[in-house]
Amino acid sequence: MTEGPLDLLERVAAILDDLGIPYALGGSLASSFVGEPRSTVDIDVAIDVSPAVVDGLLDRVSAEFYVPRAAAASAVAAHSSFNLIDTVHGLKADLFVLGDGLLDRRQIERRVFMTVPGIDRAIAVTSAEDQVLRKLDWYRNGGAVSERQWRDVLGILRVRGDAMDLDDLQAAAESLDLGALLAEARAAVPD
Repeated sequence: MTEGPLDLLERVAAILDDLGIPYALGGSLASSFVGEPRSTVDIDVAIDVSPAVVDGLLDRVSAEFYVPRAAAASAVAAHSSFNLIDTVHGLKADLFVLGDGLLDRRQIERRVFMTVPGIDRAIAVTSAEDQVLRKLDWYRNGGAVSERQWRDVLGILRVRGDAMDLDDLQAAAESLDLGALLAEARAAVPD
């Protein structure tokens, strides 16, 4: 049987839920849920995990995934990322360990739970506003050249713009020095 990103998402979400680890789906799969769809072969998941519980997480995922323990423990301590690789299906989950920054706090505090067709549990997804902020931040930090990130931002604004808290989005963007990029993106999306 062929497994895809949604199957992987369901497996990873079940593990995180069972362990009580707060998470939020991000990346292109999340932006496809709230914006315009695009293909992906992996999933990006932000997790709020401390070094005290990382061993339990690694013990649990090691039954299904390849994950170098030392690299994962180091990523948790440094608030960076590590991978879970499903060696049977060739799929990859990128786990981003959240810290105390504004984007990280917002990603967990403002996550929304969505019902996704084909998945038997509600999935925690980064809010549309915070996806825009994350993608603008990635876009800026990547030299403002990633067409994918920019296209995702425009897609979210186009599909969800009227349903988003634009005042909150603008205030957060200003505090993150993303206000000009957000204004440019909003101007690129017709009313």
